[in-house]
Amino acid sequence: MNESLPVLRDVDRGTAKLMPDVDRERAWLLTIDGAPQSYVDLDDPAHLEFEYARRLAHVLDTAAGEGEPLDVLHLGGGALTLPRYVATTRPGSRQDVVEADRGLIELVAEWLPLPDGSGITVHGADARRWLDAAPARSADVLVADVFGGSRVPAHLTSVEYARAAERVLRPGGLYAANLADGAPFTFLRSQLATFATVFEELALIAEPAVLRGRRFGNAVLVASHTPLDTARLTRRTAADAFPARVEHGPSLARFTGDAAAVGDPDAVPSPEPPHGAFGIG
Repeated sequence: MNESLPVLRDVDRGTAKLMPDVDRERAWLLTIDGAPQSYVDLDDPAHLEFEYARRLAHVLDTAAGEGEPLDVLHLGGGALTLPRYVATTRPGSRQDVVEADRGLIELVAEWLPLPDGSGITVHGADARRWLDAAPARSADVLVADVFGGSRVPAHLTSVEYARAAERVLRPGGLYAANLADGAPFTFLRSQLATFATVFEELALIAEPAVLRGRRFGNAVLVASHTPLDTARLTRRTAADAFPARVEHGPSLARFTGDAAAVGDPDAVPSPEPPHGAFGIG
């Protein structure tokens, strides 16, 4: 049994807390100001506790043949859950992680250190600034999981941002973003319209209750220039403990409706979650 004690520390963007999982000996939950951010099992990095993380992992799993190494750029680091997953499932991958909260980087490095030879490099920087300066065609997959508190920052929601992401991806590369919204989906629909101006292929992964507007929740946006493996994504997400749907093609167009793309001047952050939407305990 894990008898470790919680770790509480002020970081750049709030109060971080690492709480041990009593059921898994070297597993930890990271929260910032009470909002869950990451879950990491140091003994089993392929274990993904959060459903949205599983859905992002499903996208990564379809990005190349099983076990083939990838070059991945992660915007938003948290406790490095997905980079650890990729390092375990695709040995030899090269991964850059961009995290703006340097205090959080130090906390994670101290308490949840990466194994030697992980191929993961963590950079303390703003995600948009890093992306704008990153080499063109340098990533097979770009994963965006950036939240300022519980909201996606506005400068990571615009057409200009989508173009920057597209520039960094190699031909056939995948973009995947963790977003959050609820009915009437003003933010989520605008994100779909925004990325549709840059990428030919889009998909959205979310639980049916979220898509029907019954509750606020996470949704994973996937974008590419080449056809997405939606059949494989559908099978994987449907088999999860909390099954999700993969919307694409005409159904996604209906969901997007007449939403307009947003540029840097009029971009806004994702909506504030209702009280208790992502809280714990």
